[in-house]
Amino acid sequence: MERKVIVIAGPTCSGKTSAGIALCERIRSEIISADSRQIYKKLDIGTAKPTLDELKRVKHHFINLLDPDQEYNVSRFEKEALEKINLLLGKSKIPVVVGGSGLYIRALIDGIFDSVDPDSDYRAELHALRDKFGNEALYEKLKNADPVSASRMLPQNWKRVIRALEVFNSTGEPIWKAQEKEKKISDIKFYQFGLEWERELLYKNIESRVDEMIESGLIAEVEKILNSGYSKKMNSLNTVGYKEIISYLENEITFERAVELIKRNTRRYAKRQLTWFRKDNRINWIKVTSRNDLEKVPEFILKNFN
Repeated sequence: MERKVIVIAGPTCSGKTSAGIALCERIRSEIISADSRQIYKKLDIGTAKPTLDELKRVKHHFINLLDPDQEYNVSRFEKEALEKINLLLGKSKIPVVVGGSGLYIRALIDGIFDSVDPDSDYRAELHALRDKFGNEALYEKLKNADPVSASRMLPQNWKRVIRALEVFNSTGEPIWKAQEKEKKISDIKFYQFGLEWERELLYKNIESRVDEMIESGLIAEVEKILNSGYSKKMNSLNTVGYKEIISYLENEITFERAVELIKRNTRRYAKRQLTWFRKDNRINWIKVTSRNDLEKVPEFILKNFN
């Protein structure tokens, strides 16, 4: 018997959370969150985490799992999420993966190559290059060494860039070749659906959400995290919304400029997410023109889930 998993993906502010909850209520299942930031406690408003009411309505996994200063990575997510998925399948439930972290979703479905041992000396050299010249310098180095892998990554995903450079340096082969050799064999069938908005409407959603975040207390949330003794340099705070508010709190920019930058950077992030997801032709896109359309998403998925 085929073991099935539903995936709801898409850019930020596209309504994935509400669609996933509505679907799970229909099929009496649970959500596997594929969001690399909602996994952290205390980062609530800025990550648009499901509300307490939503978390009560449907059980979510990988929400509020770690303290903000704890490290997490895609390899760990792949392993732990598959464990949860197998538990749910064992209970005759259809797991629903919901999120916008494309790398997490791809790792879950296709696997991730992780068998080359880290090279601490070379890694230190790459970190020094990044500290001096930024993410773009690392990315240019990868483009020269392995343009195919570079085309599948973004400069801000510098940890992945470093890993790809490390594999190339150690083996003389691009990481994508090693990944193909290690392609995961699974008896789980993933059915992927994406929420697709017109660009203008999606950007309006983003504008509204940022305004709501500010009104809901994003500044106080960031202050509370920093006042608890956490460093502003934590990876979890290297996130749109948090970075800009930290700059405002440190008097580097005005409040108005911080809000403007959050909106701009969120639009850019959404664009990158769409670029990533559109490369996967296995995704069945659902056109959405309003929040009311989201109510029809569960029905569409169930009709096309076979």
